[in-house]
Amino acid sequence: MGILMKACALNDLKERGFIYQLTDEATTRQQLSAGSVTFYAGFDPTGNSLHVGHLLPVMAMRRLQKYGHRPIVLVGGATALVGDPSGKQEARPILTKEKVAENANCLKQQLAHFISMDDAIFVNNADWFKDLLYIDFLRDIGSRFSVNRMLGAESVKMRLETGLSFLEFNYMILQAYDFHVLNREFNCTMQIGGQDQWGNIVSGIDLIRRMSQKEVTGATLPLLMNSQGQKFGKTVAGAVWLDKNKTSVFDYYQFWRNCDDSDLRKLMLYFTSLPVDEIHRLTATTDSKALNRAKEILAFEATCLAHGKDEAANTFIAAGSKFGFADPELKIETTSSITAVKADQASLSADLPTYSVPEAAIANGLWIVKLLTDSGLCKSGGEARRLIQGGGAYINETRVENAELNLQLSDFKDKFIILKAGKKNIRKIVIN
Repeated sequence: MGILMKACALNDLKERGFIYQLTDEATTRQQLSAGSVTFYAGFDPTGNSLHVGHLLPVMAMRRLQKYGHRPIVLVGGATALVGDPSGKQEARPILTKEKVAENANCLKQQLAHFISMDDAIFVNNADWFKDLLYIDFLRDIGSRFSVNRMLGAESVKMRLETGLSFLEFNYMILQAYDFHVLNREFNCTMQIGGQDQWGNIVSGIDLIRRMSQKEVTGATLPLLMNSQGQKFGKTVAGAVWLDKNKTSVFDYYQFWRNCDDSDLRKLMLYFTSLPVDEIHRLTATTDSKALNRAKEILAFEATCLAHGKDEAANTFIAAGSKFGFADPELKIETTSSITAVKADQASLSADLPTYSVPEAAIANGLWIVKLLTDSGLCKSGGEARRLIQGGGAYINETRVENAELNLQLSDFKDKFIILKAGKKNIRKIVIN
């Protein structure tokens, strides 16, 4: 990964919308500007795969690593046995130690796709918790926590209403101890996490101050919601997983490709490395073709990260051959490597249902309503008109705005177009 000017790291995170709260902005800015900072984020292996809802802290780690800072990726092999009550309405099922260890290994492999292994540290907190003696831990660490203060944490107060086990109540202390160990062993001076981790992060900062008299900082990231106010990464079929055995690469790509227009800019800022000004340019439009091209770029870049460039390229081509390409002539400028993916558009669409039109029939213009009905995409002229009025008819990814449109020969590049009724009803219209 290329290293950028360290002085810009915090500005970059804020400009892209990653920062929700900072424990001490002045100190954080000074740390990130003075030299390479070692920072960490933790991931509890409660399952054998991450889903896209987990990715915001991962992408923040990538940004910091690009600026020359060193990430510690902590897999919570021990804390997953306890369960974090933050943001949860009820206790998680208790997993066996063997299952947690198996999950931890899977998550480490997935995270390595996002974080460069060359200058990162991967740790498992089971390594320092497994041999701790309970009484010693209570005396040395537990004595430094105020129960009154712990009860004031939002994550604890919320769960007190539904019931909080003593096991989960200990989670804050365990996470604080993680920060202490990483500070002691690796000079880790910053923790990042979701906004529901604020209380846990502050507890770690306080523990380090009490035990080592060192000043460390923390940052929380916003809870990512979609335009419908739902947690990001959920679909009708459930979570969108990074494990391709749970979510196919094609479905993963299509999840990003089908995002709402209103979410597009935010998702590109978070989940691509494209320059901010380029993202604003790509998304500052109401043109459906341009927005669809931006969605292709988002989907391609996100799939590259999770599954590699080859899988992303193959999926981009497969999706384009099925649903059409938004910018087959590459007229829209982008720094994305999607432009290097070559495809023969005519051959890629060869397996689509085809409807042939005699060239003579287009000499004086071909009415779009007639074409929709004759090709079998609509059952009647009335249905075709309603489809167009509802914004559901597309020619080569461009929405048909006018039911009186007459297509000309010049509209058929390479003697064909892709006509769509909705997202899945498609015809390749060929001139013969």
